[in-house]
Amino acid sequence: MKIRYKLSLLFTLLFAVIISGFAFFIYFSSAENREEEYYKRLRQLAVTKTNLLLDAKVAPGVLQTIYKNSPGSLFQEEVAVYDTDFHLLYHDAVNIDKIKETREMIAEIVSRGEIQFNQGQLQAVGFLYRYKGADYVITAAAKDEYGLIKLGNLRFILILSAIGSMTLTVFAGYFFAKHALKPVAEMVDEVEEITAKNLDLRLKVENSKDEVGELAITFNRMLDRIENSFDAQKEFVSHISHELRTPLATVIAELEISQNKERSTAEYKKAIELALTDARKLARLSTNLLNLANASYDPAEISFKEIRLDEVLLDARTEVMHNQPGYQVNIIFDQEAEDDDFISIQGNEHLLKVAFINLMENNCKFSENQESVVSISYYKEKTILRFSDQGIGIAEKDIENLFKPFYRGNNKEYAEGNGIGLALTKKIVDLHNGEILLTSKEKEGTTFILILNHV
Repeated sequence: MKIRYKLSLLFTLLFAVIISGFAFFIYFSSAENREEEYYKRLRQLAVTKTNLLLDAKVAPGVLQTIYKNSPGSLFQEEVAVYDTDFHLLYHDAVNIDKIKETREMIAEIVSRGEIQFNQGQLQAVGFLYRYKGADYVITAAAKDEYGLIKLGNLRFILILSAIGSMTLTVFAGYFFAKHALKPVAEMVDEVEEITAKNLDLRLKVENSKDEVGELAITFNRMLDRIENSFDAQKEFVSHISHELRTPLATVIAELEISQNKERSTAEYKKAIELALTDARKLARLSTNLLNLANASYDPAEISFKEIRLDEVLLDARTEVMHNQPGYQVNIIFDQEAEDDDFISIQGNEHLLKVAFINLMENNCKFSENQESVVSISYYKEKTILRFSDQGIGIAEKDIENLFKPFYRGNNKEYAEGNGIGLALTKKIVDLHNGEILLTSKEKEGTTFILILNHV
């Protein structure tokens, strides 16, 4: 069911409950008031007729004749007067006797002073009346024909009005829901026009302060992120294609040249060595791409545990110096750790090791002495790692783009690379809720500063 129909139905049901409650309140209040007023009328008429009998000394036969000959005598109030010993002194119509007084009823009236009750559609009242020092028991009964007719008319009007109001509410609710959801319907039409080919389109925001405007703004922000992701993906694929195509083409060319004619053993060895060099580049690029993909996962999908940073640094140092025998990595503790927790963090050992290797190799690769100095210190809740070199440094214009994937600065001619290492390192540090800073001066050296939260 569409929201507009749900809103119409809910609006109608809510209004039906309200109007029904209102109608019930009016009807039962009117019925109660009618009943109370008619009891008062019965009592007043009974007192009047008793005064005519006792005070004006009107003969009982005359009063009975008036009762019988009155218009609408069937609905007229019937009055009876008794003494307290259940002796009948007067009765409007003994042969009809609507309420059938009994000795027990008279005794109850004498003891309670007054009673009111219903007998079928009749309303009856009995009360004790004192006249000139003597007590009399008076009863009166009748059917409030005109009052009940008016009450019935009121009931009919209320039912008809409620049905009519609810019918109108159905149409009004549908119109209201359709009008209220019109911006959403227009938004749906706009969204259907957005595809992968025109991600630059955005939803119109009529009023940024209402809920629909907030929804449109949120959706536009999501489209911004999607567009950026698409652009980044296109750029990423383009760079990967370029990075893979070059060494693959070189390997193929070298092997084809070696295959075209007979060569000496030394020449074959040289061709194989060149092919192996390019194959190693491909393997390293593939490894970096895989690590970059792992670092882009949701943190909830990556296992974290408590690890010691000094141990990970030592493992990274060993691997760097094993893979590149000419590189030198020195690890220095700026201050003695009073507690192992100061150099321990919650993290992923493999990813942190990859980040440390990238920074160490970056230091060694861009310095003449091929050396990286790693210092460890801590401050309050932070552990601080500095990866420093005395190399060629980084141009100021390159610093802001240094952590973008596949970006190569002016120093790309100094050493080979694919521009993934520092971007991967930045992702790993962000994944660990850390921070990476950079200070560099051309021809003086570069220092990468990692700030991580220790346990």
